[in-house]
Amino acid sequence: MDLDGYFEAFTRRDWLAIEEGHVRIAVIGLGGFARNRALPAIRDGRFCETTVLVSGSPEKAEGVTSEFGIERVIDYEAFHDGDASEAYDAVYVATPPAFHEEYAKTAARLEKHVLCEKPLATDVSGAERMVEACAEAGVVLMTAYRLRTEPSIRRMREMIADGAIGEPVQVHGGFSTRLLDHADSDSWRLDPEVAGGGALMDLGVYPLNTVRFLLGVDPETVQATTHSSGPPFDRVDEHAAFQLAFPEGASASCTASFDAHPDSRLQVLGTDGQLLIREPFGGDVSQELVVERGESHTEYTGTPVDEVREEFDYFAHCIIAGGDCETDGEDGLADLRAIEAAYESAETGERVEINP
Repeated sequence: MDLDGYFEAFTRRDWLAIEEGHVRIAVIGLGGFARNRALPAIRDGRFCETTVLVSGSPEKAEGVTSEFGIERVIDYEAFHDGDASEAYDAVYVATPPAFHEEYAKTAARLEKHVLCEKPLATDVSGAERMVEACAEAGVVLMTAYRLRTEPSIRRMREMIADGAIGEPVQVHGGFSTRLLDHADSDSWRLDPEVAGGGALMDLGVYPLNTVRFLLGVDPETVQATTHSSGPPFDRVDEHAAFQLAFPEGASASCTASFDAHPDSRLQVLGTDGQLLIREPFGGDVSQELVVERGESHTEYTGTPVDEVREEFDYFAHCIIAGGDCETDGEDGLADLRAIEAAYESAETGERVEINP
């Protein structure tokens, strides 16, 4: 099989069906990721513009408004009251997970489209309410899975679908970090009421969602284990491992850790070959894609892109072009169903069926 075709125009936006359009964004929450990644990505993208900031911290907002030329700043209460709603078309919810539902539901009531950070909510019921509210309002609800627009992941999915490595048999995905190297011991990620869970919820969702995307099918069952060594991880899972079983016999083994050497890997093993990406989940993908088939071994390094910029342009595309959104609220809901089943498995020691 000739693999060159997958690597030509490596960064092509195969999802793009519009030439122009403009979506005004209200950014809700000004944490580090919103300030350092999302706002620059919106500024540098083709189809989005930040016109409103929603923050409870005027000091934080002051520097941001001048840097990005944003004229309107409102607090959370004013957002719920509908202030400045004429100045934006959609919202980006960048708060901790416990607050996703309330902001998404208010946006839906105001008939604004929603891009919400992952996980979509802290539990399945909250995500279901978000999906229902946005569906009733007729607005787009997109879960912020930036890897879905990452060229290396999209090329990987194309090769799997075309049978470049035969039938997928096993997938291995892992994401680990040392949380306390860049967060305090009172971080919201260590509060289960705010985060919804620990390493499994915050990091494990990356390989979980990516595997579902690559294989194009949802898992049927999951078996999981979690472990915490003590404070400050005593209220959430510090380490997690889970195995997913898919229809037709494929399986995925995934790991996540809040307290291990920083690393991420993604390998898809097929009947006739394998695909491997180094460092896929850390936010700056290396674009080093390894393809093995039979006796051939190919390593390709593609041109890097800003996956967050791609994500926002894709969100705007979904709004302007209409049609299906690959990372809609239902997609985020499917991951939460798998995560809840994984936590149940870790507690009971049994393999658990994932409710469709």
